[in-house]
Amino acid sequence: MSLRSLLGSVPGLTAEVRCRLAPRSGAATPAVLRIAVGAYHLWHVGSRRRLYRGVHRTDQESFAPVGVVRVLSRPLPPVVADRLVDASLVTGALVTAGVAHRVIGPLHAALQTWNFTYRNSWSMVYHHENALVLHTAVLGVAPAADALSVDALVRDGTLLPPRRSWMYGATPMLMNAAVAVTYLLAGVAKLARGEGVRWADGEQMRGQVAFDALRKTMLGEEPSPVGRALYPHAWMFTGMAVISLVLELGAPLALVDRRLGRVFAVGAFAMHWGIKVTMRITFPYNLSGVMYLPLLLMPRPERER
Repeated sequence: MSLRSLLGSVPGLTAEVRCRLAPRSGAATPAVLRIAVGAYHLWHVGSRRRLYRGVHRTDQESFAPVGVVRVLSRPLPPVVADRLVDASLVTGALVTAGVAHRVIGPLHAALQTWNFTYRNSWSMVYHHENALVLHTAVLGVAPAADALSVDALVRDGTLLPPRRSWMYGATPMLMNAAVAVTYLLAGVAKLARGEGVRWADGEQMRGQVAFDALRKTMLGEEPSPVGRALYPHAWMFTGMAVISLVLELGAPLALVDRRLGRVFAVGAFAMHWGIKVTMRITFPYNLSGVMYLPLLLMPRPERER
């Protein structure tokens, strides 16, 4: 192939890549995601408001700032921390309704990032909130209120204006990329441990189930009867370990094809419910299914005419 023909193919290749990574879509696609993620945030934070208030009044010696909270040398006054959580509920409601999204969207994402990081600065880091923070950040800067919002009613006089743009398709793609990266890192972390690929034989997973059941028993909690029933069957843990590694390491493939994305969404959703049943370990955002909604709503590649 000559250099001239090679250069001539670049625009077509670029258009194809853009078509797949940022396909044209209607304004309703990111709007549905905005409503779902915003509503989840309201439930997640609102139902834990008392818990946050208790954390804010924990002994200062337990304060070990992480992430953006490292700008602090000491904890905030508890009342200030309480009001920041309340402020995120207000901005969350406005984002869900789609009010002044260009201003409220980024503000809400910043408040959520700060509050979750501040919460993690008092104890263990809850990684299950990372995807929610990333999704909120994407939606906060995306044109996610161009439909099904107060903004749309004020500007266009309708909840569903006939708008189409590559930006609407890029929004779920960026959200999916955030999910794929988190799963890929989890898979790499498993292989990076001492046993490497031997993690796939399931023995480490089986040991984790047994340890978790023992810990719950010693703390006076009831371990999962399903985990106890499965423990004697080592081959089942081998199967579950292999499936989890395939899902995690293969997560980036969900970005390549809409059908692969939906297969991944169903598999990951089932995996987390399996963890819930066998170990009673909860990943709220994953279990809600909202985390995988961008994979299900990813639009078809649509070439511009």
